[in-house]
Amino acid sequence: MIMQDIKVIAKHHGIKYSKMPKLKLIKTIQLTEGNFDCFASAKDSNCDQAVCSWRDDCFTMAKKVA
Repeated sequence: MIMQDIKVIAKHHGIKYSKMPKLKLIKTIQLTEGNFDCFASAKDSNCDQAVCSWRDDCFTMAKKVA
């Protein structure tokens, strides 16, 4: 998901995102939605959250963060 789309979601939740990096912003959105702030923590593409909105980006980012 591109940052512009993520900012729209953040704005919808009332999150102030100015200068917040993508990783931190997504984790903040996850917490605001009542979910785990687990973005980019899926090691070896292993995750039990099958319906997560961030799933594809999560796997990609997890490889970069590791």
